[in-house]
Amino acid sequence: MNRKEFLSKSFGFLGMALVGPSLLGGSDAAACTVASTETAGPFPTINPANLVRTNIIGTRTGVPFTINITVKNVLGNCAAVAGLLVDIWHCDKDGNYSQYGGTQMQQANYTTQDFLRGRQITNSSGQVTFTSIFPGWYTGRATHIHVHIYTAAGTSLLISQIAFPEGAGSAVATVNAATASGYTKGMNGYTYNAQDNVFSDGTATEMSTIVGSVAAGYVLNWDAYVSSAALATKSAAAISQFQIRQNFPNPCAGLTKIPVVLRTPSQVQVTVVSLTGQQVLRQLAGTLSAGEQIIDLDVSGLAAGAYVCHVQVSNLGGTFTQSQLLRKG
Repeated sequence: MNRKEFLSKSFGFLGMALVGPSLLGGSDAAACTVASTETAGPFPTINPANLVRTNIIGTRTGVPFTINITVKNVLGNCAAVAGLLVDIWHCDKDGNYSQYGGTQMQQANYTTQDFLRGRQITNSSGQVTFTSIFPGWYTGRATHIHVHIYTAAGTSLLISQIAFPEGAGSAVATVNAATASGYTKGMNGYTYNAQDNVFSDGTATEMSTIVGSVAAGYVLNWDAYVSSAALATKSAAAISQFQIRQNFPNPCAGLTKIPVVLRTPSQVQVTVVSLTGQQVLRQLAGTLSAGEQIIDLDVSGLAAGAYVCHVQVSNLGGTFTQSQLLRKG
């Protein structure tokens, strides 16, 4: 089976009110639509938890490319969501993927490499950023990036693909004419979005914006809209009870401080888990007074890497949790 055949088959308590979709402007309301679900393709990432990193270039060369993805929840009034896992992967300038090869589907063998793949955790603005190179293309597909978004617990929220603007003067056309940067295919034989088996039903919810130049590099921005009632309910309830601000320093080596603002006196507990969901640290902060509190967390016993930090607050209103990314240097 070849590829073408495969493809065809900050929180202030006074600012907690969220803007409902009915109050959004026309273009904003239209934008608040769940991204189309797409196939993960024949080359999904193997063991993505091992690839937590911002720079995913690896051994590849090409036009510099920054990828910014912001995750928002349609059922949470289209607010950004922090603490989600975002995996991406895409082909190199020649149309080949890492972790695969030596087959009819991809002759070039890159089974021992993991370039152009990575995982990040959304920050307090719901955003992740990757440093990469501009993707090339291969027969049957328009230029694209694969995206898989999960909750911190590993529940899949969305598998989709990012589409690229095309046509004369577009980044796709310009980069593929940049032979000095190694893009030698040009656009001869290129499959445009309208003829692409994945994008032919429309790209409205998957289309990105791209700015830049071959010399300076390009920057892609895409808003990924997911739909999760559980996230919306949990987030709204938690925000009504407390705020969690980014720990500092971050990355940290030994002691890091977590600012928490409590609406009422509450029992506070901090749990740190690995990206595979394993609890690696738990600390009881005790009963803290209303207002801003600073929790000192000792992470000296953790290995270097990225973790998810859960802050759990319990009071007369119930038990509530918020999460954020924590990096051990």
